[in-house]
Amino acid sequence: MKYKFVILFYFIAPWTVFGQVEICDNGIDDDFDNLIDLNDDDCACEIIEPISVIPNPSFEDMDCCPSDRSELDCASLWIQASEPTTDFIHTCDWLGWDDFPPPMPFPDGEGIMGFRDGRVRNNNEAQPYWKEYAGACLISPLLADSSYRIQFDIGFVNSQRSPPIDISFFGTTSCDNLPFGIGNEEFGCPSNSANWSKLGEVTVSGGAGNKWVNTFIEIIPDEDIYAIAIGPDCNPISSPVSIYYFFDNLLLSDIESFDLQIKEIQHPCSSDFTLSIANNPDFTYQWYKSGIALAGETSAEMSQNYGEGTYQVSVLDGTTCRLSAEYEYIIPVFNLAPNVTLCPDVFYQFGDLQLTESGFYLDTFLSQNNCDSIVALELEVIGENIDTLEVAILEGETFEIAGQSLEMEGEYPLIFTSSLGCDSLVLLDLTVFNVFIPNAFSADDDGINDVFYPFAPVGEINSVSMQIFDRWGNIVFQGTEWNGGQLQPGVYVYLINIDFTFGKSKVFSGDVTLLR
Repeated sequence: MKYKFVILFYFIAPWTVFGQVEICDNGIDDDFDNLIDLNDDDCACEIIEPISVIPNPSFEDMDCCPSDRSELDCASLWIQASEPTTDFIHTCDWLGWDDFPPPMPFPDGEGIMGFRDGRVRNNNEAQPYWKEYAGACLISPLLADSSYRIQFDIGFVNSQRSPPIDISFFGTTSCDNLPFGIGNEEFGCPSNSANWSKLGEVTVSGGAGNKWVNTFIEIIPDEDIYAIAIGPDCNPISSPVSIYYFFDNLLLSDIESFDLQIKEIQHPCSSDFTLSIANNPDFTYQWYKSGIALAGETSAEMSQNYGEGTYQVSVLDGTTCRLSAEYEYIIPVFNLAPNVTLCPDVFYQFGDLQLTESGFYLDTFLSQNNCDSIVALELEVIGENIDTLEVAILEGETFEIAGQSLEMEGEYPLIFTSSLGCDSLVLLDLTVFNVFIPNAFSADDDGINDVFYPFAPVGEINSVSMQIFDRWGNIVFQGTEWNGGQLQPGVYVYLINIDFTFGKSKVFSGDVTLLR
């Protein structure tokens, strides 16, 4: 007896596969709803991340843009804790002392804090007790007998200006104790007062310098702490030069919340760059990129570099599922714009090119840690037959030429005499213009002031690249013009890079109010 088997195929729309659920760690759309792994609600998992009880931990929120030293008060909610004053450094204007250049880029955002540990006045008068501290009232107190960690980045200038240092963390039971040592520049550290106690310290070295080091201090306070100060230790400093360092990204939270914090291995520009979290042999791990599981990445440390993108890691302990916060991996790019002049019959080496003609040249080189360095070279050959040189500059800036700093519009006859002995006569036609960036726009589709973008005279702007951030530092828009999207009315922070047609670029930052 023969049997016939009839196989029936049912074609069902992908989003209606009954009884199928998403498997959350295989990189496949198992339930055919066009959502894979963490992007599917079937894979909901509790996100665990440390939330700093220090307000404005990365010095991003500003009450004003710093224009000089000793302006920590411009950083929202930070307090100048000591009589010797710390510095607020921000890319909006002031980038620090010429003698103490900060390592670039900053670890987190556009703002940092700079401080001294002893100084030398007028190059000969040492002040070993000149110690600078930043302070803050905590969002919520550190409770007695509980475990906490403060994790932060410290920047080093060089081995002479920034030798190894004991970073100390101090606490007090009342915000009324900020600032301390009022009127006494030689007061020293906070714990010289009965109202303060040292909570912990860590020794940090920057090697040859020009780098950021991420480190932490773990503490168990003996009493409830409502305000903190951070800076150098209490020992006097004997040095022939002033000693200087930088702080950024001061993350203070209960120690358990750091278990799922993603950390970097190697510099982001390194080909060996990977990510990791604290390892526990009793846990099971799975790494994700853009919410999709990375095959085989089931250890506390990723095995290889998968390129730029958004990463997370899930942790299973047999009963619960926990998920790290997103880590945005972006390879930093440095922009340089040197101006070079040379005589005829002389060449300038620019990468593989030997340049002999005036003009603007663009190339990409590898900088420190193998980061891309985009160099826009302005090369001028002195002595060429140039009748008129037309130059446009932004209002408030100067144009440096032939030993002069020019900032007013007009025509300038100039004679160039270089160190090589070449002379040439040039008539400089200098134009000054301004960029207007609105501080509010309506976004109500009435045809008036509905879009946010910078204004400049026709022909002066080549391209605009805009980033908009919310009050928590999240990027909510990237592009050239912003119409507000579906966002709620309020104040947003912008970072706008403008490439001008005369070959230079400038970054503008500030805030804009979205109205409806």
